[in-house]
Amino acid sequence: MNADPHVMEYYPSTLTTAQSNAMVDRIEDRFGADLGLWAVEVPGRAAFIGYVGLAPADFEARFTPAVEVGWRLAYEHWGHGYASEAARAAVADGFERLKLAEIVSFTSKINLRSRRVMEKLGMSHDASDDFDHPAVVEGHRLRPHVLYRLHR
Repeated sequence: MNADPHVMEYYPSTLTTAQSNAMVDRIEDRFGADLGLWAVEVPGRAAFIGYVGLAPADFEARFTPAVEVGWRLAYEHWGHGYASEAARAAVADGFERLKLAEIVSFTSKINLRSRRVMEKLGMSHDASDDFDHPAVVEGHRLRPHVLYRLHR
């Protein structure tokens, strides 16, 4: 999934197997904490289609630290509502169990598919919150990011 150019279109690059395995290790290291990314399955169809969940947004920006809802699904499972359904469950968990006051989500300005998921979740966008992601090099087409917010 992390090596698929479709899936990684709005990331600076695809991941090698070693990079993907390191990412899984970082996800597993957080399993004891309140936040985490969950493996998503489609019962009777696919044992693993990607991940969805809550993660800390702790890079330097006007809105951080914050808790982000995020997702990444294998390309063949796009367009079925799985990201929205699983993200709704993650948001509900964040508001109900963790008592978070706000959950954010962000993506590159040009990632219209993820922005639609954010809108389906009822998140709001204010252009004055948009930012340049510090982990993306200056001048890169993916550096400009939009921020969506959802309050409990």
